[in-house]
Amino acid sequence: MPPSRTPGSAVPPVIIKKYANRRLYDTESSSYITLEHLAAMTREGREFKVVDARSGEDITRSVLTQIIMEQENGEQTMLPVPFLRQLIGLYGNSMQAMVPVYLEASMDALKKNQEQIREAMTQPFAGTPFEALAKQNFAMFAKAAELFAPKRGDEAADGAAKPEPASPAGGGADEVNKLKQQLAALQAKLEKLGS
Repeated sequence: MPPSRTPGSAVPPVIIKKYANRRLYDTESSSYITLEHLAAMTREGREFKVVDARSGEDITRSVLTQIIMEQENGEQTMLPVPFLRQLIGLYGNSMQAMVPVYLEASMDALKKNQEQIREAMTQPFAGTPFEALAKQNFAMFAKAAELFAPKRGDEAADGAAKPEPASPAGGGADEVNKLKQQLAALQAKLEKLGS
């Protein structure tokens, strides 16, 4: 069981020793562990440092990369091939030094967005990411309604009026107007929620 964290007290990372036979030894629990165990520790937010048992060299980066490779060989992959190709292409590139900082900032932003979405699931609709999504959907519906609505004075290039779209119920203009009114009411509600 990992030590409890209290504000202001830093928990030292667990030291994991990797032996030549590829076995991993957890010095905190005094037991041999697997890469799956290290992946679980990572998801729990538990810090660890992997060192070569013989030389003492810090090999945490290569072990974390190995965990990612194992995950990517499973059924649920996360890294798209184009991303991997771009990442490989950046090795030796003049931008290589900026990539770690950029990726770390991107992952931090992703984590914050993930937390905001989780909060949105438990809070009222207003002020959440879903509000912006709803506004975007409303704009899309409004544009779609405009496509089907006849426009006043809209004429074809030859001067003839464009025919109105056929309506299955026969009252096309009335139904379009009703839809516009409903969309306007929805937009008013969304704007009220946003303020």
